[in-house]
Amino acid sequence: MSKPCIENARFEETGYSYTLSLISGKYKPVILYCLMEYEPVRFNDMQRYLSHVADKTLSRNLKELEADDLIIRTAYPQIPPRVEYRLTERGHSLMRVLDQLCDWGMANRPVRDTETD
Repeated sequence: MSKPCIENARFEETGYSYTLSLISGKYKPVILYCLMEYEPVRFNDMQRYLSHVADKTLSRNLKELEADDLIIRTAYPQIPPRVEYRLTERGHSLMRVLDQLCDWGMANRPVRDTETD
């Protein structure tokens, strides 16, 4: 079997490129991981979990993840307002991939010598 030819290949047309476009950025993978572990999660709890993220940045990332059908935003009509986020079924299916990244990281991260710390 011969290798594919790169001359006509377009990275942006690959599934890998599409997946990266959904989770690219500093916060999206962390938001997804947080929801996988703790859903549902309120906005302020998410902000504390991420620490030092601006409201506007977190809000923008959450809106993008919602637009990509990876998370659901539920607003409850009460005073004070309460908003919770959770993964969609599509978001849960992506977590299998992110779990594998986590497993790889745990297996390949440098071992710290706890006696010298």
